[in-house]
Amino acid sequence: MHHSAIKKTPASVSLREQHKIFSFAEKERVELAAALSHFGKTLDDLVYERSHEQVWSGGVPRPLEDFRGSQHHIPMVSFFTGCGGIDLGFEAAGFEHVAAFEFNELFCKTLRKNRPEWTVFGPPTGSGDVSKVSEIIAALEPIIPINFEGVFAGGPPCQPFSIASNQRFSKAGNNFKRVGFDHEKNGNLLFDYVSIIKHFRPACFLIENVPGLRDLDGGEQLSAAIKDLESAGYEVKSPTVLNAANYNVPQYRNRLFVVGTRTNRSIIFPTPSEIQYGAGSVLRQKQGKAPNTEIRSHKLGSVLRYARLDYGQRDQLGRVDRLSPSRPSKTVIAGGTNGGGRSHLHPEIPRTLSVRECARLQTFPDDYSFVGSTARQFTQVGNAVPPVLAAQLGLSLARSIFGVK
Repeated sequence: MHHSAIKKTPASVSLREQHKIFSFAEKERVELAAALSHFGKTLDDLVYERSHEQVWSGGVPRPLEDFRGSQHHIPMVSFFTGCGGIDLGFEAAGFEHVAAFEFNELFCKTLRKNRPEWTVFGPPTGSGDVSKVSEIIAALEPIIPINFEGVFAGGPPCQPFSIASNQRFSKAGNNFKRVGFDHEKNGNLLFDYVSIIKHFRPACFLIENVPGLRDLDGGEQLSAAIKDLESAGYEVKSPTVLNAANYNVPQYRNRLFVVGTRTNRSIIFPTPSEIQYGAGSVLRQKQGKAPNTEIRSHKLGSVLRYARLDYGQRDQLGRVDRLSPSRPSKTVIAGGTNGGGRSHLHPEIPRTLSVRECARLQTFPDDYSFVGSTARQFTQVGNAVPPVLAAQLGLSLARSIFGVK
């Protein structure tokens, strides 16, 4: 599955030169950036103590363009759209984008910047908030009919019932303790999404989530949602976990997909690819002129620690891992909503990845740009479904459920 070879390639700076730069920074008490500049170098010229001992020698993963399907124009509406990973994939697979609902204004800006032709419901035009079910229905009714012959897709952020109910009631109120199923469904976005599906009755729906949704509240939550949809006439395929690394994405990333139809056809999930691509397949080329390539300016102490790591090793203090070029990347994460966005360490340069490098691991095209602070760009990229995985799901839906050749 993995291609790797042992071959030395010339390092950007020798370890001796690097030591000289580090010593200069310590002795002169200057920031690492200033020391690098003094020697006419940048962070990208630095190396690990053990470098280029693993090399990705396979090809590059197929780009999103390669998954273009026939333009069948089956309509799709997305919910909890984020920066548009599912939408980009479905667009490539030939679907017609009808509307997107996203309540985070920054994510809406990213969507509108990259796809000005899409209809995006969200700040500052509407709330885009799926928990406001009647508002969402009112926004969609002029655009799509009941018994909509298309797809609804979305990944509701899920929380345990107990949290959902606790958030609705003050701790002083009698209702604070768990008060039974109906209250617990309130304030839970999965069930809000289910309500909207039941109202418009799309031919097909897709629910995407982390695999943990299967076990949340002992599996009660997901099975309640599925029962609800089945009683509304949907045939629901049993929840299926796909690892993006098996679908032309250079990253280990498990995601749960639930697909339901009212067409007497059920989805045949995409076929796994023959090989898994190492992170080096998309990280060995320079960042070039693509957007979102800013690199975090690391302190000397951090780089000294990073430089000692071997492939796959974790820096315990910074809680970051050095990626291996010959294996898929660890899951790209969104980072905390308040703190800085975090990313893994580059396989061959002792620094964290840029937003663009993370976007490449997530299979976003290089011309797709993310707006907002760097931390919030990381959040958008890390929350997304890899567009290349979404495209393969879209093609599978089109063929198995809508009969597209």
